[in-house]
Amino acid sequence: MPKKRSRVFDRAFKLAAVRRMMAGEDVSALSRELKVLRKDLYYWRSRFRAGGPEALRGKGRPPKSEVALARPKEPAGEIVAARKRIAELERKIGQQQVDLDFFSASLAASGGSTAAERRAWRAAVYTVIQTMTTLLPQGQPTIARLCGLAGVSRAGYYRNWATSAPRQEETEVRDMVQRVALAQKHYGYRRVAVELRRAGLAVNHKRVLRLMREDNLLCLRRRAFVPPTTDSSHGWRVVPNLTYGIILTGIDQLWVADITYIRMREEFAYLAVVLDAFSRRVIGWALEAHLQASLAIAALIQALAARRPAPGSLIHHSDRGVQYACADYTDILVAHEIQPSMSRIGCPYDNAKGGELHEDAQARGG
Repeated sequence: MPKKRSRVFDRAFKLAAVRRMMAGEDVSALSRELKVLRKDLYYWRSRFRAGGPEALRGKGRPPKSEVALARPKEPAGEIVAARKRIAELERKIGQQQVDLDFFSASLAASGGSTAAERRAWRAAVYTVIQTMTTLLPQGQPTIARLCGLAGVSRAGYYRNWATSAPRQEETEVRDMVQRVALAQKHYGYRRVAVELRRAGLAVNHKRVLRLMREDNLLCLRRRAFVPPTTDSSHGWRVVPNLTYGIILTGIDQLWVADITYIRMREEFAYLAVVLDAFSRRVIGWALEAHLQASLAIAALIQALAARRPAPGSLIHHSDRGVQYACADYTDILVAHEIQPSMSRIGCPYDNAKGGELHEDAQARGG
């Protein structure tokens, strides 16, 4: 039986195939069309990139010696330098681990032998942890890591914090409650309390329930959204939503008002904003430590002074909060001939423009 001969390709054939590959044609389809192995096509392309058209031989494949020479080689000097850097880093990591073990053992040995000495030692360790987590950027190092390095429990640290700095501890607990409740909108107060205890906070479900009630963090049931049919519980007049189907063509046609919180070190501040829906520009804002109607009124007055909208041309949209439904606020709208509009109760989509801004504000403030 005669031996099957290998096909021979000239330089023009290889160059045409390479140019079609570099033009973006599918390699598999090109291989089937030209009846050439894909690995040969890739090899011709690599030769072309390395030396241009002259690097493509006129017939067949180059000898193995030439293929070996054509393969890129790592400079020996760079390999040696990289290995030295890796060895140096491994040596430093090992030395740091030895130092860490030594100081952890020394810290544990200095705890004392009596109960009073142990309490004083733990209080000093808790003070160092609190100082480090306050001065350094949030999340680095974590309280859990520092407690593990010092050999103390997170629960003990939080109990000591509640005694030594109750306002800071209350703010931290409230902030974590809000983070868990906003991240898991279907969690009730009991499941939120479990998440906090997993994080090391010594809190019970009753305290979590109180904080969630104070911050109006309600659990959402897992069911499809149904438009509600009841109004808000306060006695002020509630107006319908006038923003459905509205098409904005310019500024000062629709303003959106909302209130959010910004966490400070020992308390929460509340930010009220008025947003122009067309330009998405904040035209009025106010920051206070309370949620009284004067907070929203200050933001509205600033927006009116900045824009001075024409009477009868503007819609003011907000949620059904008492700050926007009370007489002091609505009287200002009536005096400037501004049409009030309010979202449906329990429907977060109606006031989404203001919510997007507040998510950014909380991320920057937190």
